[in-house]
Amino acid sequence: MKPFREIHAGDLDSRSLKDEIDSEGYLLIRGLMPAGDLNHLLGEIAQIVHEAGWLLPDHGPLERLANVSAACGDPDPSFMAAYEQIFSLESFHALAHHPALRRAMSLLTGPHLLIHPKPIGRLIFPNCERLIVHAHQDHTAIAGDSESFTAWMPLHDCPEELGPLQILEASHRFGLQEITPGTGYIPKETARGGNWVSGPINAGDVLIFHSLTVHAASQNVSNQLRISMDCRFQNYERALNPATLVFAGSSKGRSWDKIYANWHSDELKYFWKRVPLKLKPNKTELAQLAESADSPRMRSRYANILSQLELQMPD
Repeated sequence: MKPFREIHAGDLDSRSLKDEIDSEGYLLIRGLMPAGDLNHLLGEIAQIVHEAGWLLPDHGPLERLANVSAACGDPDPSFMAAYEQIFSLESFHALAHHPALRRAMSLLTGPHLLIHPKPIGRLIFPNCERLIVHAHQDHTAIAGDSESFTAWMPLHDCPEELGPLQILEASHRFGLQEITPGTGYIPKETARGGNWVSGPINAGDVLIFHSLTVHAASQNVSNQLRISMDCRFQNYERALNPATLVFAGSSKGRSWDKIYANWHSDELKYFWKRVPLKLKPNKTELAQLAESADSPRMRSRYANILSQLELQMPD
């Protein structure tokens, strides 16, 4: 597999980043984040999964040596219990707001940067075929405007045996691609684009790609848990899916107030309320969809999104 196209953070500018995203759909930026700034969050996550029994008990949590008998993933209850603790960490959400990451993403979006408020933690056990994230496009889940971007970063060095991402170059040029029904995955043999690329990504490196860029995880064939994060960004003058701001569908019982309960600072709480947003569908359209959507499940989902929005942002 071809290596990533890459640039060192010191050589990054608006033109180089935009040109690469426009041309190839991605760019790997080496050394964008100070590796030391990742260590605190890595330690907190490693401690949570250690206490959950995911790691070998006779080794330190930061070694991340996996207890393969505890292998789990979404939606396994054992996974969700640990993930809820991680998602509630103030440091987990703060990483998406790191100044170095904000500067880089502003080169793509311009000055009206919106950080999506729900980063995703990827906790990948080794040698577990059923938990591999296969080829897909983030826009399928994000919706809203397709001009959004993902920043993927491991919280530790991620050599090839730990399963770094693979990118299908120039695949963003082909719009939404055909998926296998019921999975959301795109068969690799039918995915449209250029070459598949991959390679080692170290702590502090950030892989940035367009929401329509086809990507997949490599298999983790090590003996360690792989811990990484996805953070999403866009220009707040473009359409935003309101589901990005609330917890609908499978997130039963989760609320921002519960997540914020043990935070020390108010700075990042409901930070998106401070910028003008263009919701699509907007509240009026959500109310209509709650009455007219094709299935009871979708009508309930739209009603849930609307009710949470009304609590967050009453007119």
